[in-house]
Amino acid sequence: MNCPNFVRRGLLPAILAAASMTSVVEARQLSYATGYAPGSIGADAAEAFASDVKDHSGGDLTAKVYAQSLLSFSEIPPGIRDGMADSGLVLTPYFPSEFPSTNLATELTMLIEMTDAPTEKAGLAFAGAMAEYVFFNCPSCVKEYKQQNQLFLGGGGTSSYFLICNKPVSTLEDIKGKRLRIGGAQWARWANAVGATPVSVPQHETYEALSQGVVDCTVHSAPELTIVKLMEVTSDMTPNMPGGVFSGVANNINADVWNSLAASERKTMLHASATQASALSWGYAQAAAMNMATARDLKEIEIHEPDAALVEATREFIEQDLKAIATKYADTYGLESSAEMVETFRALLTKWVGLVSDVGSHEELTQLYWDEVYSKVDVDSYGQ
Repeated sequence: MNCPNFVRRGLLPAILAAASMTSVVEARQLSYATGYAPGSIGADAAEAFASDVKDHSGGDLTAKVYAQSLLSFSEIPPGIRDGMADSGLVLTPYFPSEFPSTNLATELTMLIEMTDAPTEKAGLAFAGAMAEYVFFNCPSCVKEYKQQNQLFLGGGGTSSYFLICNKPVSTLEDIKGKRLRIGGAQWARWANAVGATPVSVPQHETYEALSQGVVDCTVHSAPELTIVKLMEVTSDMTPNMPGGVFSGVANNINADVWNSLAASERKTMLHASATQASALSWGYAQAAAMNMATARDLKEIEIHEPDAALVEATREFIEQDLKAIATKYADTYGLESSAEMVETFRALLTKWVGLVSDVGSHEELTQLYWDEVYSKVDVDSYGQ
């Protein structure tokens, strides 16, 4: 029997509304945890990740960022493992026993000083090399993530680390006996090698430590000049010494969540992670350039170049430290192929220094990461 017109007129909008509600219900939202504060480079990179998830999936999949709220950096790995967050940013050096294969590579950051990479491209190259290393050249990396019920989806790299001081430190003689705030094992070993004393100070206490003379210098990247307000308490800086970047960054997803996603959704997550890696690395590079330009304009801060003896001592240390790193991870964590892993990563880093040399924007960097690494991950077999 035919329905009256007024029924049809009322029924059609209702059907359309119901269909719309069904579409909304079917859209899936994933949680993303980061220890970065809202408005920081890291939190902005997380938002870029979330935006790309939505755009790449056409809105069928979304991600909600919890910046410095749902989980702290120290809580994120177990939080992802136990399903408190679907995904998030893991700082692997905080967890040496859980992620030794990954951390071996993160301790090789000073290798960038043995290449022709310009300072502003160091983090970009390292992020690309780390992703290719974990995805395709380090099965033990993938295995150790799986043991924590999560999978690596990408990484990132900061700008170069250098000496930010309250007195001139640019020669091998200057640095002897100086107390240096250090944020990583490789820089601590370097400090000892050049006659300085490494000191462990939390980042949020660095301002006070430098201003009160508890430390003579801090080894930090240029964005911290404003992030931690070090610009206010430093009088001397020595760029390109000791060098290296912080790259112990893993953009991870809960393994059960990954397995519940369709192939197209897994590709979406990988594409978004390439965007996150680019946004983080490019963001640090741009912030470093702006902060250094500001510092050079300030009469209160003097910029120094490291002398030849300090440069040579640092290069000698880097070469010797490669063997020390391989031995450390073999003896401490049982990585029998640690020496080969070092050489594999060294070749990848050299390759990526060349790949990022002509990159001129965040968008170009995202495309490079996607084309060279992330798009090549087999979403059907990865993590199985």
